[in-house]
Amino acid sequence: MKFRSIAVEGPIGVGKTSFVELLAKKIEAYKVLEDLENPFLEGFYADQQGAAFQAQLFFLLSRYRQLQELSQRDLFQQVTLCDYIFPKDKIFAYLNLDDSELLIYDKLYAMLEEQAPKPDMVIFLQAETRTLVERIRRRNRNYEKQVSETYINEVNKAYNYFFFHYTQTPLLVIDTTSIDFVHHEEHLDELVDQIRKMDRGVQYYRPMGSSA
Repeated sequence: MKFRSIAVEGPIGVGKTSFVELLAKKIEAYKVLEDLENPFLEGFYADQQGAAFQAQLFFLLSRYRQLQELSQRDLFQQVTLCDYIFPKDKIFAYLNLDDSELLIYDKLYAMLEEQAPKPDMVIFLQAETRTLVERIRRRNRNYEKQVSETYINEVNKAYNYFFFHYTQTPLLVIDTTSIDFVHHEEHLDELVDQIRKMDRGVQYYRPMGSSA
């Protein structure tokens, strides 16, 4: 594997955590999974006043702490897989916070972002909104039952916009709309091959069988 530190990203429901868990087994990598135990998340999805700001700050500080701990590891010893990148926090902040909250958030984010370690490579998993909705409904998490299709679509558009302009690391964009790497090992093997072939710059991969 050319890259020692790889992050996997994508919108809600795309399967990034499942992908990291399966990929870690395939390439014998050390995995880092985002801590989703956020006490303010349920309030956010229920549209409680102030819950969006509380949930966002909790996630920001949790991600920062986790990445700081990761930076202490010997990255040359084993490939490291993480199911998020630090800047993803800003995608959700700009979707969910009001202007006064963003003033505070941006100052804190700027302080932490300078010290947050960056991966050597990022994999962006894409899918159509209808596919994301289907996957979210299928996994049936309690706190996600109130998530609207409109919100999922907004998140999806924000992710596509962010990664269209992303230049910080080599980037592999994978369309997952028409594949199922969780239940079909051959689909996972295809993706592993693409990751091994990945070099510099931006590369796009639409698996065989994906709709045109």
